[in-house]
Amino acid sequence: MNPVKPLTSPSEARALFRSGTDVPTAGWAPGHTQVNLISVPADWAEDVRLFCERNPQPCPVLDVTEPGSFRTRLAPHADLRSEVPRYRVWEDGELVAEPADATSFWRGDLVTFLIGCSFTFESQLAAEGVPLRHIEQGRNVSMYVTNRACRPAGRLSGPLVVSMRPIPSHLVGTACRVTRAMPAVHGAPVHSGDPASLGIADLSRPDFGDPVEAMPGDVPVFWACGVTPQAAVTASRPPFALTHAPGRMFLTDVRDDRYRRP
Repeated sequence: MNPVKPLTSPSEARALFRSGTDVPTAGWAPGHTQVNLISVPADWAEDVRLFCERNPQPCPVLDVTEPGSFRTRLAPHADLRSEVPRYRVWEDGELVAEPADATSFWRGDLVTFLIGCSFTFESQLAAEGVPLRHIEQGRNVSMYVTNRACRPAGRLSGPLVVSMRPIPSHLVGTACRVTRAMPAVHGAPVHSGDPASLGIADLSRPDFGDPVEAMPGDVPVFWACGVTPQAAVTASRPPFALTHAPGRMFLTDVRDDRYRRP
């Protein structure tokens, strides 16, 4: 269970994360955009940019920093190095550290990509009466590596990662309608129903996040996930990368209405 009650202010939440609070961010600062984070050396930035361009559903880019900058227009006073609940540090495709503060790992040549996150559309799902089982259960969302390959780009390639939410069968259409209107935060589901068609053998054993219990009548619904670049890091082995830990996002000051189509 989350040990701290989620707050409505992104700046208050980031201050807690900066002080060491380590929790999944689903349900935090509802109505505000959450983003995935990946920082790579400048000589890999073009590969990441092209990978995102070729795979826009899992990797919708909302901002890109200048080399070495730890600031973003999405939260101008925030520090990208220290205001995520937990980071991941990668060397040659291997996970080498999961610090609460990445300042000591920061490099002057890092370019950071901030990628839309499906947590952003959850407040709208809730407003439309769609239950969010992972939040009800105080868990991180379930995420799975699929058998679908992303389109390669330069030196980057890897599989699609998806997040899964159990949705009551009579509300699957509502969930599709709500999320289709928000392509900047992954948009409509990529699949609903039998997980085997995505190569997922056991929903109780996610590759990232926590197992989430479905209720009677629920259908598993899968959205493209911003952890996909981390799967590409594992597959493609760049010499260095810095990311958020899955489910522990950077909370921006931007209202999610900005990314909702009428």
